[in-house]
Amino acid sequence: MESWSVEQVCNWLKLRNLGELVPKFREEEISGAALLALNDRMVQQLVKKIGHQAVLMDLIKKYQQQKSGLESLTYCCETASQKFPEVISGKNLKSFFVRQRMLQWTSSYVLPDFPYDVKCILAEKKCPDHSMRIRMIEFLQADMTKYLEGSLYPNSQQYNLVVNALLQAYPFLDEDGNGFLLWKRALKDRFKYVRRPIEDDEQVLRNKCKFGHRRGQSTKSSFAENTLDDVQGQVEEDPAHVKGSAMDLHIKWLNQEYMKTQRNWEEVENRMNVTIEIRRKMISDKAPLKDVLRLFPFLRCPYQLFREFQLLTHMDIHKKTVEILEIYSENILSLYVVRNNPINVMLQENLKQHTEEDVLKYMKMTAACLLLPEVFGDDSSLFAAVNEEVKAVTPVLEVKNPFNVNSCEFALYIEREELAQLDDCTMALAALVAAFHVFDIPCPKRIHRTLNFLESLVFEVRNPASLP
Repeated sequence: MESWSVEQVCNWLKLRNLGELVPKFREEEISGAALLALNDRMVQQLVKKIGHQAVLMDLIKKYQQQKSGLESLTYCCETASQKFPEVISGKNLKSFFVRQRMLQWTSSYVLPDFPYDVKCILAEKKCPDHSMRIRMIEFLQADMTKYLEGSLYPNSQQYNLVVNALLQAYPFLDEDGNGFLLWKRALKDRFKYVRRPIEDDEQVLRNKCKFGHRRGQSTKSSFAENTLDDVQGQVEEDPAHVKGSAMDLHIKWLNQEYMKTQRNWEEVENRMNVTIEIRRKMISDKAPLKDVLRLFPFLRCPYQLFREFQLLTHMDIHKKTVEILEIYSENILSLYVVRNNPINVMLQENLKQHTEEDVLKYMKMTAACLLLPEVFGDDSSLFAAVNEEVKAVTPVLEVKNPFNVNSCEFALYIEREELAQLDDCTMALAALVAAFHVFDIPCPKRIHRTLNFLESLVFEVRNPASLP
């Protein structure tokens, strides 16, 4: 940083969300050396806002601490080379210095300065929504890469340290005790995504062969058969991971238990918890859905699908969906745009045949659910097929006799195959939303507004989407 020009300092300020300070820094010609020489009084004269003063001084202090740590590390290395010249020399000196530098950053790691809106949410001890989680992971990945001097291959100890630092600073992110596993998995996935453009590099391929990766192996072909071997070879030696042979036993048990009429649901949940990394890896690597379901058939059970969604997002999707339909059903049915819709006409005819309050409420919630795409001007065939054949490949509901209390049927289809039978419209709507997230399926543009409305309410976005 000492050798930075004024323009480099300005770019650094922009990356740290301090872009407002750029004109003043240019005017005062603050270079890297001048930046590190600033004291409290100078900062107060240079920067007007107290918040910016605090952030700037904190960044300078952290850099100076890191610099002093590296200087002491250099001294340590030189001392060691004097005491053990026959050991610390040539390549050994380089590896010694790299190892000591790694230990230095892991022992003194501090979280990056998150964007202002993220800090506000964290300060209020609110769990961030899905998009904000992604931004946090991106900041953590960029910060780790900086500490690793551009390397995109952290080891397990470094992943553990960063996630531990995050959960220690914000304990509420570790909801239900699953936070460590989920944040670490997300961070690993982010590094994998960033590494993707260099996967075909010849040097990278040689390194993969050197460390046991089978060159040319396709991750998508015969995925169910190869996944356990691949994960076993790629996951670091870490107490948090269950070994491959144990994974085989868990998956075999889950498949056997799924075939039983009376199931041990407590044990099912325990083993689904243990195997979540394998499952998420398959899905993030775009394994065929049939292979995922062959290894983990319990994802066909609605409440296991909801539970998987909750592990990923910390949200009770079924409870949220019930609340959404109870709050919005009357408003949806009163909109002019749905007045002459066949679903609404069918509803009005059936309402005349019943007087029970519960039955009337159920019918109205069902109609409101099915009319959502019409309200937002979306393609209803990508949302639900009512008394028709399912044609969409993406997650879609099949609904038969929606207003007949005795013979109504709801089912979730993916890739034109039935995934699960569902009890009612609330469970059906919850399963539809959950399926897009659990199986990492992109939302079609022609149904985007409807799902965006639902997700903004499920994830408790500060300014949720509203009805037209």
